[in-house]
Amino acid sequence: MKLQIFLKPIKYLILALVFNLTSHAQQNPQYTQYMYNSMSINPGYTGSLGTFDAVASYRDQWIGIDGAPVTQNLGVHSPLRNEKIGLGLNLQNDKIGPATEFYADINFSYTLQVNSTLKLGLGLKGGAKLFNVDFSKGTFQNPGADPLNSNIKNKVSTTVGAGAYLYSDNWYLGLSVPDFIQNKFYDDIKNSVAEEELQYFLIGGYVFELSPSLKFKPAVLAKYLHGFPLVVDISANFLILDQFSLGASYRYEDAVSGLAGVNFLQGFFVGYSYDYTTTDLSDYNSGTHEIVLRYTLPNRNKRINSPRFF
Repeated sequence: MKLQIFLKPIKYLILALVFNLTSHAQQNPQYTQYMYNSMSINPGYTGSLGTFDAVASYRDQWIGIDGAPVTQNLGVHSPLRNEKIGLGLNLQNDKIGPATEFYADINFSYTLQVNSTLKLGLGLKGGAKLFNVDFSKGTFQNPGADPLNSNIKNKVSTTVGAGAYLYSDNWYLGLSVPDFIQNKFYDDIKNSVAEEELQYFLIGGYVFELSPSLKFKPAVLAKYLHGFPLVVDISANFLILDQFSLGASYRYEDAVSGLAGVNFLQGFFVGYSYDYTTTDLSDYNSGTHEIVLRYTLPNRNKRINSPRFF
């Protein structure tokens, strides 16, 4: 039976999106400022800075649409005494329409010295995911006939992912799979079995020193999930006086973004981005806001010849 939801048009768009995701595959949340939040994408990044690093982010997507995605993320990581080993923790809370997901993952990496300037971080992540769906937030016609009447409450599943992160002083390239376990939802309802698909992330970036006071930092993020269009983000940021960041980003057939950030005190960074939707959803929302707060502990025990800017 075709699902019919009698809500105002905006809520219909969101609940239809949720139904599509939970019935076919669950996509990981997206970030515009992914270049500051790399461990949440790739566990191979864990400990790569050589010092303690903590990043908190908040993303409020499609302002003005009831039930639109809202995501919070907190990641902390550091190398251990054996600097080849990195350890980190990533917490993420994602809400869209009647569905919420909370992730808690431990990240582990081991770094190989490829040559004098090139390193390869091999990472693993493992943890748990808590999934809830409350369809009482919508109103359905013929409610007794709809399989979505069965809510999900505190469904716990495991997560296991891996990633490789190749980097030097001025560039990086990473490939990762956030979760290899394909969990099933609604498996007790006939003809309504949903199974997650493997999702692949490719990230890369370069730092060009245009002058002693100006650096150019292009970056790219590509995401592939079976059954969904390829998602590609291309961004370009300028770093001025090693303190101020200003740039733009384009997500293919989805959004254009402006980014700005500033380093302050010692080791702190705050970044902000605004996305303007380029799809038909632009008629129903006033954009997406994302804020990042980062703290990187100054490394006083080493002489750093080439500071890292990613």
